[in-house]
Amino acid sequence: MLTPRLTGLSEASAFDLINMKLPKETTRYCPYCRKHTPQTVMTQKQKSRSASHPLSRGSNSRMRLRGLRIGYGNQGKYSRKGPKDWKMKTKATKRITIQFKCKTCGKIKGMSSAIRASRIEIGEKVSK
Repeated sequence: MLTPRLTGLSEASAFDLINMKLPKETTRYCPYCRKHTPQTVMTQKQKSRSASHPLSRGSNSRMRLRGLRIGYGNQGKYSRKGPKDWKMKTKATKRITIQFKCKTCGKIKGMSSAIRASRIEIGEKVSK
C-alpha cells in the first residue's frame, strides 16, 4: 500500500499537520482502584524552565551572582554568541503530557511518556 507523500512542504510545515483529537472521557485501568473506571482526560499545565528555576546550574543569572563572568580575556563558553545566533532549527512541536483523572477515587495518573504534537484537542478544548 502506498502512503501519501507530503510534496512541496518544508519539514516544519509537515510537523504542523500533527493534530490529535481525544475524547473528554474514557474508560481505562486505574492503578489505585485496581479496576477499569471512567476517567476524564486533561493536559498538564505547561511551565517554562526559566521561571521555575532561575538559579539552575549554568544559568546566566547564577554565573553573574557568583562572579564567574567578570574580568579580562576569554570567558570560555560565555564568550560565544547565543544559541539563537547559531541559526539552529527550532522544533515545530511541543511535548504535551496527558493526564487521566479517575471519577471514583479522584486520583490523577499521567502518561508514561508525553506526546509530541502541534495541538491536542480534548473534546472542544485545544492545547498547543
